[in-house]
Amino acid sequence: MILTYLVVVVIGLFAGYFIRKYIAEAKIASAEVAARRIQEEAERAAEARIREATLEAKEECHRIRADLDREIRDRRFELQRMERRLVQKEEQLDRKVEALEKKEEAINRKNQELDRLKEEIEALHKKQREELERLSGLTSEEARALLLKDIENEVRHEAAVMIKEIEASAKEEADKRAREIISLAIQRSAVEQVSEATVSVVNLPNDEMKGRIIGREGRNIRTLETLTGIDVIIDDTPEAVILSGFDPVRREVARIALERLISDGRIHPARIEEMVERAQKEVEAMIKEEGERAAAEVGVVGLHPELIKLLGRLKFRTSYGQNVLVHSKEVAYLAGAMAAELGTDVMLAKRAGLLHDIGKAIDHEVEGPHVQIGAELARRYKESPEVIHAICAHHGDEEARSIEAVLVQASDAISAARPGARRETLDAYIKRLEKLEKIADSFDSVEKAYAIQAGREVRIMVKPEKIDDLGTFRLARDIAKKIEEDLEYPGQIKVTIIRETRAVDWAK
Repeated sequence: MILTYLVVVVIGLFAGYFIRKYIAEAKIASAEVAARRIQEEAERAAEARIREATLEAKEECHRIRADLDREIRDRRFELQRMERRLVQKEEQLDRKVEALEKKEEAINRKNQELDRLKEEIEALHKKQREELERLSGLTSEEARALLLKDIENEVRHEAAVMIKEIEASAKEEADKRAREIISLAIQRSAVEQVSEATVSVVNLPNDEMKGRIIGREGRNIRTLETLTGIDVIIDDTPEAVILSGFDPVRREVARIALERLISDGRIHPARIEEMVERAQKEVEAMIKEEGERAAAEVGVVGLHPELIKLLGRLKFRTSYGQNVLVHSKEVAYLAGAMAAELGTDVMLAKRAGLLHDIGKAIDHEVEGPHVQIGAELARRYKESPEVIHAICAHHGDEEARSIEAVLVQASDAISAARPGARRETLDAYIKRLEKLEKIADSFDSVEKAYAIQAGREVRIMVKPEKIDDLGTFRLARDIAKKIEEDLEYPGQIKVTIIRETRAVDWAK
């Protein structure tokens, strides 16, 4: 049974083996057939692809070749076109060269003709010149000199006429503008003028006070004069004592001290000394206060304290009856107003105007003109060179080199010259007019000169046979210049030249 079972198992195994082998061989054969079929299909597909690629490559080759052929044709056509243009240009150049050669030949012929004509003209000109010289009796050099002289005279006459017109126009415009600026400056400055002298009058309650002022054996009056340096004049003037002296500060000290003594009633040397000392302190404080007030009113800042004191001293200083401090403030106002109109440095003009007469504060103590003293004071107290220059130039001691210096000059003249500003003695006035006429009479062509309008104008009659109309303008300028050099005067002087020619004949 077991054996049978084993036999059956072995048979089954052999049977399974052979079945499997048969099946595997069948599958292998089938797979080989499929593989061959796939290989054949792949080969056919590859051949088809190769044929397609070959066809595409041939088509692309044909296309590229066609493009190249077309480009070659285009290039060849372009080359041919350019070659034709070059040929045309070459032909044009040849024609132009030929035309230029013809023109050159024509120009050469014309030059030769011009040379021939030039020679003929020169020969004709020479012949004409010789004929003109023979007829006129003058050589060409003499004729040229005569012609040039005539032309020179004509040009000089025309230049003089032109100068006259230009000067008249410029003067008219300048006068108009100057009048506007000066009138505006004067309108803005309304400063009162007070006429003062070198004496002060002290009123007394009664004439008995004169004896008390004199004192026993004159000791009171001597003490007062010694301490103040002022002369006390007691005369027949009722109820008044006169204080005389050129130092205005000392005179003011004496006035205050004497008024205090009269008010107090106790007049003796010790009391006089005490009152004089108090008056000196009071005047010093007043001087400082007046200087500060003047600088503040004008608007000038940064002045040295000593300059402030010197400005205050000007309150007690007069010039031709005009208070110098009031005059200085007015000059500062005028200069500042005109500087504002002209667009220059207003503060510099005001500062220079306020300080222009600072030398008058101590000119009775220091020798020299007040201009020089003022410039030295300005240098000592570190004022700017522009201010110092304006001080030096305001009376013409130096030529004005800045607009501010010119404005200070003009403002000083305006303040001093306008009516009521200053007093002038009759003798000095007459002498000034006589000197003005004498300066005009010193010129040869002047027949008679007349000073009119209080010396503001000089009218001059000239000899018509010695000077022409154009010469009168030069004469007016020369006389004005000589007046400026030789004469001192406030403001300006107008010079008028009058030339008259009369032709008289009788009809019979």
